[in-house]
Amino acid sequence: MTEPSYLAAVRESYDTVAGDYADLVKPPADLDPLSRAMLAAFAETVRAAGRGPVADLGCGPGKVTAHLVDLGVPAFGIDLSPKMIESARQAYPNLDFTVGSMTALAIGDDELGGILAYYSTHHTPPDLLPLVFAEFHRTLAPGGCSMVAGHVGDDVRLRPTRAYGGHPVSYESHLQPPDRIVALLERAGLVVTSRLLQEPDEGARRTIATFLAHKPEPPATP
Repeated sequence: MTEPSYLAAVRESYDTVAGDYADLVKPPADLDPLSRAMLAAFAETVRAAGRGPVADLGCGPGKVTAHLVDLGVPAFGIDLSPKMIESARQAYPNLDFTVGSMTALAIGDDELGGILAYYSTHHTPPDLLPLVFAEFHRTLAPGGCSMVAGHVGDDVRLRPTRAYGGHPVSYESHLQPPDRIVALLERAGLVVTSRLLQEPDEGARRTIATFLAHKPEPPATP
C-alpha cells in the first residue's frame, strides 16, 4: 500500500526539528494547571480500570510518556519520526519507544488500557480522522480510556513553512470544531465522557480542547 503523502511530510518535518523540539516544548510539569489536571485524571482513570498499558501516540521526545509513568501508569511511546524516537530513547532509556503510525498500529485488538493522543492528531487530514479513531477503538480493551488533546478551530488549515527554531517544515495542521471531534470519536464506537475547552489567553493564541472517551464494555451475558 502506498503511504499517504501527508505522513511522509510529517515524518520529514519532525525529523528536521527534532533537535530543537525537545528544548522548546514544555515538560508536563510546566503546563498550565488544567492541562496537568486532565493528564492526571486520565492516568487515574486508566489505573482504576486496570485494562493494560497506555500507548502515547505521537510521543515526540517522550516527555509526556515519562510523565504518565511517573503518575503510576505503564506507558510506552509511538511516533512517526525516527529522530523523535531516537531522542526519546536517549532521554528515557528505561522506557519503550517505537517508530510507527497511528493510522495502522502494530498492536493487537483489545490490548491497550489507554491511548493518549496529545497534540498529535492535528496533522491528519480531516477525512482520515475516522481511520485513526477506528484504530483507537480496535486496540483499546473494553473499558479502556482514550484522551485526545490539541488545538481546535472552525475548519482551520495551517501551512507553516518554518517551526521550532526556524527549521523548514512541510506538514499541514487541521483544526476541527470540538463537536466534530466528538462526533468522530462516537462514530468510531467510543463513548465521550468529558470535554474541556480552554479559551485563548495571553499565553495561547488558539482554543485548546481535551476529550476523554472510553471503549464500552460488551453487554453482560444473561
